[in-house]
Amino acid sequence: MDMLWNGWGDPARATPLPDTVTGLLRELLGVEPRHAASVPLEEIDVPGSPLDAAARRALEAAVGDRADGVRTDAETRMRHTRGKSTPDLLRMRAGDTADTPAAVVLPDGHDEVLAVLEACAEHGLALVPFGGGTSVVGGLAPGRDGTFVALDLRRMNRLLDLDEVSRTATLQPGLRAPEAEALLAGHGYTLGHFPQSYEWATIGGFAATRSSGQASAGYGRFDEMVLGLTLATPRGTLDTGRAPRSAAGPDLRQLLLGSEGAFGVITSVTVRVRPVPEVRRYEGWRFASFAEGAAALRRLAQDGPRPTVLRLSDETETLIGLAQPDAVGASPERRDAGCLAVVGFEGTAQDTAYRREGAAAVLREGGGTFAGEEPGERWARGRYSAPYLRDALLDAGALAETLETATYWSRIPALYAAVRDALTGTLTGAGTPPLVMCHISHVYENGASLYFTVVSAQGDDAVAHWTRAKHAANEAILAAGGTITHHHGVGTDHRDWYVREAGPLGVEALRAVKRSLDPAGLLSPGVLLPED
Repeated sequence: MDMLWNGWGDPARATPLPDTVTGLLRELLGVEPRHAASVPLEEIDVPGSPLDAAARRALEAAVGDRADGVRTDAETRMRHTRGKSTPDLLRMRAGDTADTPAAVVLPDGHDEVLAVLEACAEHGLALVPFGGGTSVVGGLAPGRDGTFVALDLRRMNRLLDLDEVSRTATLQPGLRAPEAEALLAGHGYTLGHFPQSYEWATIGGFAATRSSGQASAGYGRFDEMVLGLTLATPRGTLDTGRAPRSAAGPDLRQLLLGSEGAFGVITSVTVRVRPVPEVRRYEGWRFASFAEGAAALRRLAQDGPRPTVLRLSDETETLIGLAQPDAVGASPERRDAGCLAVVGFEGTAQDTAYRREGAAAVLREGGGTFAGEEPGERWARGRYSAPYLRDALLDAGALAETLETATYWSRIPALYAAVRDALTGTLTGAGTPPLVMCHISHVYENGASLYFTVVSAQGDDAVAHWTRAKHAANEAILAAGGTITHHHGVGTDHRDWYVREAGPLGVEALRAVKRSLDPAGLLSPGVLLPED
């Protein structure tokens, strides 16, 4: 099943906002009903593919002349246009056909990817890898004009190897996360990677963007799970990962992780796996303030025992109910004040009981009050529903978007305040401030990430309105010592700030790698790095 072309996920799960919520949006944020409905897909005037006959023939030969191996019909090309950020969706709903690929190519394995890259080099075609299509940072549209093709990896969706002695699995990049989990579960294992995009994102996308799942406190980030990668480049194949750790020079795996298709196409990923947990238990804790809750989370992250899931919503997010997306719009009387933390434990019964008891002692000592299992279990049930809520807000005429960053624990308060101020100051119009919410989404011994959600009126030009706010937030992040992205990736949206974060010499080194692996600059041009 394909994802909704102008929204998120399964079209059958799209749910309009209750009248009570749309009324509050009008009263509190000045949100006005949309003036026009989304343009239907079949009514969009998509220009014909600019792919010439010789280039098409070369691409078809590269994928073995399979039927539908190269697709140039309007619907397929539109479904591979851009990603799923709010500006992406607003443009799609308006029928904007810029950034539409000339063709969609579907290889079936590593050798075919190499052949496609050779064909693209021969005919001067740029290429953008396409996994689940869930990028929210402009990672699926090249940062320059010209003809390009989307390389859809959905046919590369197999479990290639499972080493139960070493507890490793080798997966193809087009596997969607639920498919990968099902294949591993059949052997009694789990990857343990559950980002909000879980239902649609792919293994290759996780590696290419340094994804981080909601259970990262226990399972780690995706880049920590990766033991080996195979990369197809215009220059040939690059294999990495002969052992779990090595002192044989710089680790090339780390160079490829987060490369976002700019250096090559990831064609297989070897990851560590763990046994399917005997017990999964999620619960809620309440704190009087965000600062108090953050201090308690820091103690757990630094001194343990560390839960599998550990996240904390600020006062606004807790009041609105975004910590439990399926509760948004419910009566405020049913909620307590303060900040809600969701704490989860997965593993053996013995280990889970031990960590839960120890964590409870730390949370109580830090000022937390146990809120029972209902808030945690409710979060677990609705953990993938927030993007659907974003779509419903857009349908109602609101602007809704997210951004994230990370820093060291000592800098969290200043970073939190700086980003909130930047968003509030930029999005306040006609005396109506936006709703700015935040939660700590991932914790580490030395720091944590902050995940912001913003809802406001769209204004006369919603894309320009958000672009101004996003730029202001990016500037605030760098000024406060944060990283421009923690897990969404760089894409084209963060590229210019990433360049400043990396510094001139760092960018020069990365460009040297790009020139070595992709001499003609065909792979994801303008994504990750500006073009020379």
